[in-house]
Amino acid sequence: MLKNYVLIAWRSLKKNGFYTIINVFGLALGLLSCLLIGVYVLHELSYDRFHARADRIVRVTMEFSIAGTVNSTATTGTKVGPQFARSFPAVEDYARVFLSHNIVRANDKSFDEPRILYADPDFFRIFSFPLSGANPSTVLDASDKAVITRSMAGKYFGGMDPLGKILISGGKTLRVAAVCDDPPPNSQIHFDFVMPFLNLGNSVAGETWWTANWFTYLLLRTDRSAGLLQQQINAYMNQAEVRKEAGLEGKDYLAYHLEPLKRVHLYSALEGMEPNGSITYVYLFSLIALLILLIACANYSNLATAQSLARSGEIGMRKVMGASRRQVFFQFMGESVLTSFLAAIIALVAASLLIPYFSFITGRPFRAEDLIKPAPLAGLAGCCLLASLFAGIYPALILSGMRIMQVLRKGFHFTGGRGAFRQGLIILQFGISVFLIIYTIVILQQMRFIQTRDLGFNKDEVLDLPIGGNMLNDFQGLKDGFSRVPGVASVTAAYDLPDFIQWTDGIRVTDEKGPRVISLNAQPVDLDFVRTMQIKLISGRDFSTGDLKRMEVTDSQGKYYQPYLINETLARRIGWTPEQALGRIVEKNVPGPVVGVVRDFNFNSLHDPINPLLIFLGRGYSRHFLLRIRGQDKAGTIARLQASWKERLADRPFSYRFLDEDYNTLYLAEQRSSALFGIAAGMAILLACLGLFGLAAYTTAQRTKEIGIRRVLGAGAAHILMLVARQFLQLVALAILLAAPLAWWAGNHWLDGFAFRVPIPAYIFVGTAGLTLGLVWATVSFHALRAALSNPVKSLRSE
Repeated sequence: MLKNYVLIAWRSLKKNGFYTIINVFGLALGLLSCLLIGVYVLHELSYDRFHARADRIVRVTMEFSIAGTVNSTATTGTKVGPQFARSFPAVEDYARVFLSHNIVRANDKSFDEPRILYADPDFFRIFSFPLSGANPSTVLDASDKAVITRSMAGKYFGGMDPLGKILISGGKTLRVAAVCDDPPPNSQIHFDFVMPFLNLGNSVAGETWWTANWFTYLLLRTDRSAGLLQQQINAYMNQAEVRKEAGLEGKDYLAYHLEPLKRVHLYSALEGMEPNGSITYVYLFSLIALLILLIACANYSNLATAQSLARSGEIGMRKVMGASRRQVFFQFMGESVLTSFLAAIIALVAASLLIPYFSFITGRPFRAEDLIKPAPLAGLAGCCLLASLFAGIYPALILSGMRIMQVLRKGFHFTGGRGAFRQGLIILQFGISVFLIIYTIVILQQMRFIQTRDLGFNKDEVLDLPIGGNMLNDFQGLKDGFSRVPGVASVTAAYDLPDFIQWTDGIRVTDEKGPRVISLNAQPVDLDFVRTMQIKLISGRDFSTGDLKRMEVTDSQGKYYQPYLINETLARRIGWTPEQALGRIVEKNVPGPVVGVVRDFNFNSLHDPINPLLIFLGRGYSRHFLLRIRGQDKAGTIARLQASWKERLADRPFSYRFLDEDYNTLYLAEQRSSALFGIAAGMAILLACLGLFGLAAYTTAQRTKEIGIRRVLGAGAAHILMLVARQFLQLVALAILLAAPLAWWAGNHWLDGFAFRVPIPAYIFVGTAGLTLGLVWATVSFHALRAALSNPVKSLRSE
């Protein structure tokens, strides 16, 4: 019997090849979206779960308020880990980590390595990064030990055994104590080398609550102790002696929060060593995949009912020959299962071909092998069965329940509430499509705004050359050498890049209201920073060589000269106009005059408002040379810079990046989301049009004789076209009216995450409505025109 069902189903699919192609294509698109998005969702949900002790690991984040300004950061001071381990029995161990770059030399090879992780000795005991033949508790217990990944072992030592081999980095000689597997893609912590934390030098030699540059992880004794520990930490940080040690006064506070490791990637608002994901996007993309599959199933159901008109005689004859309702039901369900099976095969093949592109737009290293793992295959099989059930059960139940004499005498007709059901489906399909189109356009407009907004400085044609090693010892010589390279317009240096200033600090000011402390961001820079970055001065002047010379002189009383620049926001926060600020004294460790006020510029993501900013002359803090180059011959200028670099830094590889490229990385999550939403919107509108195509086929088939009569009575093709299209245009118009307010609300809700955002213009809604109605008109016109232009005599011959 099963073989017979399959054979008849195959013959039926071959006989109705055109509709079969549409059905299979529609279901394949739905299953393809579920498969790809399912792989993405599984990857996001798997972050950091591979660690054996993941349930017991928490990340410590820092929140503090100084003078009423609240700041939060994922980093802490050096004191947090050891002090919490000493004070709270619930803490079994801790690890402080810091990701940096430096030159690594080994085996006559030298590279500027961007992923050197400095970690406490028990790092590998807490985290499950597999080591080859080494004790996790001892691989970092001495200052001359280092751990490298397998890829670095091959890069530096080829086929040789790397254990015991010598590395030189940061002026230190280290030996390879262990080889570690490369961190998997679903890890927040990625590294190529791991070196002892204390090798960072004086900056980590002591313990301090402040100078929050380090990520701190705690290993708890049980996976249920985090809640109680959080309460204990809150009480501890409010003790008078702790507040005094941290230098807190009045309403100022310092607090630490525990984030379970497995929740950091998707739930934390504070980014770590790589950009976070978003549980909202995981839920949203999962919902979109299911909605696309639902649209595909509705399409199949609509097309199956449309085709049933031509099969009423077949069904009647089967019943006359003794077929039961159960047999007819399973016959149609068999066709649904076979169609879904074919669609699943096509979806799997298409996914394997599209996985490189999907990997590119999501920023995740997916491979074709990820599609054939048990979880994705089980998900595909489940979606296939659900699609077979939901797509096939409605037409199977209706067709198998027809009465024999009614079918043989009058044919088959759908009436009553089922028409409302189909109309509801078309409203749902196009409502989803319109929502996704509008939402995607809003995201794309904001992305364009981000790319074109005047940030207050010019990020174009600026090269970033990282500073490391002993480069600061010959700072002026390097700067002068770069300045003499033809094509270089100006050179400066800074601690942070101007598009992402992370240094948080505070200043003390005294005015008519008395002494006050103000929390702010700070940026140490070299001379020519304002000129090179083309930041506008509102009042005063830039730093000068005279300032630098005065800073180099300390009198017998220990007085130190330190000039400052402030931005407009800081001037307003203090209560000064740009002119009033000139010459006023502010104190950041050292008191000094304000020599200029710069126009506000966006030194962080456009998600955030512009905060108070203090710029001070401090070339000794520099981590980046910033070179503005002329645009006529960029390649030649870079080649000449490389030659100048090798002349002065022969032992250090030349590396650079453009500042505008770094700026774009701040919005990778939004760029990837807009691409995914665009693809989803395209698939949804395509599938909705397929569904409309099926309904149009059904409607024109139901009204063939009516159209023939109208044609005989003189109705023209335009009249017939409008007669058929009117109902669908009304349904889609209703879908637009329902979806547009939801899309407007959702778009504004998303844009509220940006301090600087675009408005949502009305033309987006008008354009989307026009595009959708135009697609509907074109889709329906195919069937309507074919019916209108057919010979009415043929359609009336059976009457």
